[in-house]
Amino acid sequence: MVTLHYDLVVIGGGPGGYVAAIYAAKKGAKVGLVEKGDLGGTCLNRGCIPTKALSHGASVYQSLKNAGDFGVAVENVRVDWHGLQKKKAAVIATLRRGVENLLKANGVSVFRGRAEVEGERSVRVVYQEGEQVLTANSLILATGSKPAVIPFPGNDLPGVITSEEALSLDDIPGSMLIVGGGVIGVEMASIYGSLGTDVTVVEMLPRILPRADEEISAELKKILERNGTKIFTESSVESVERESGRLKVSVRTPGGIRSISVDKVLMAVGRRPVTDAFENLGIRLESGWVAVDERMRTNLENVYAVGDITGKFQLAHVASHQGIVAAANAIGEDRVMDYKAVPSCIFTDPEVAYVGLTEREAREIHGDGIKIGRFPFIASGRALTLGESRGFVKIIADSRWKEILGVHIVGPGATELIAEAALAVKLECTAEELADTIHAHPTLSETIMEASFDLLGIPIHKM
Repeated sequence: MVTLHYDLVVIGGGPGGYVAAIYAAKKGAKVGLVEKGDLGGTCLNRGCIPTKALSHGASVYQSLKNAGDFGVAVENVRVDWHGLQKKKAAVIATLRRGVENLLKANGVSVFRGRAEVEGERSVRVVYQEGEQVLTANSLILATGSKPAVIPFPGNDLPGVITSEEALSLDDIPGSMLIVGGGVIGVEMASIYGSLGTDVTVVEMLPRILPRADEEISAELKKILERNGTKIFTESSVESVERESGRLKVSVRTPGGIRSISVDKVLMAVGRRPVTDAFENLGIRLESGWVAVDERMRTNLENVYAVGDITGKFQLAHVASHQGIVAAANAIGEDRVMDYKAVPSCIFTDPEVAYVGLTEREAREIHGDGIKIGRFPFIASGRALTLGESRGFVKIIADSRWKEILGVHIVGPGATELIAEAALAVKLECTAEELADTIHAHPTLSETIMEASFDLLGIPIHKM
């Protein structure tokens, strides 16, 4: 067996790993990438992309149901679940081929097998028919994460599923209880609720979306409940058992134990790192996550780590940026990660997006030295032409310089609007600069400008 040598070997072909490989290859490095599953990782195959395909399908369905509001007569609207699944699969296949072609075009050698990291410069790739040893000047670990499971009685019963199974169910369930009111939980609640499923969300903490600004969390909760989703906060699942072909869930709530009968129980309580490829390497962990410095280097000089296994942000776009930083440092450049302006996007109906500090975080740092501006979508001409009036934009700035500290949005187009906000936080933009920037009319982006005027105490289109 011939040992192959590379400047850089990347373990994992998700959004952190394949981006790192492409970046290093473009810089002239000889790169190898090892992936035991499908290229694109969880995001492309079992996470972001399939979720958004289903989310858009649910949105189209709701739009057709409400088409009469815009003078369009549509009758007998129904969901073709298998057709939606087919569309989802087609999107995944197209993007997966795109990743494969990008790696090939940039000269990255792809090894489709299971990686066993034997040292900080050596990797064994195991196939069904044999194995291959790779050596490298540097390694990047990008092995990702998998759904976490709460160990309550009955958690292994048929019908108790994770978010990955929830994306490929045979049929739309009549009812579903979701354990966890974080990002995955509320996205699934919104998707299945829009498709007609009777949804219940059980969240252990005092509110859903505990990392979001409290006003945004409260607004989304109100909207979901108005659409029929039942939400129990400060509550936990005690057990699940089969009863008459369904799942009987015992839920401990502030008001006592409740018994809820459903078709499916979805575990959406976060994710845990996948570290089996390098568990004997001596990598330092912190609470189970791989510890890295600002250059994405581990405690081993030639080994870097990116993506979910670092425990920083479980977001594909953060993993990709970490991948670029790690690859740059691995080939001799000098770059550091900056997490100041990381946008978070939640594809509920309506969407949620935020960047920078929440109001609570801003007050912890600046005390009363902050100012807040808000603008409701019900006052936006473009939002009303779209048939949307739910939600608002909230901007937080410091009182002295009016520097934008955080922007929080719940409403139509939030996941696109947040790009302007992320740039504002990144560039330390002020509310005056945002308000003084001419925004096209009629657009949803005007709500950012209007919230800035409100923060400055001179609201224009707000009473």
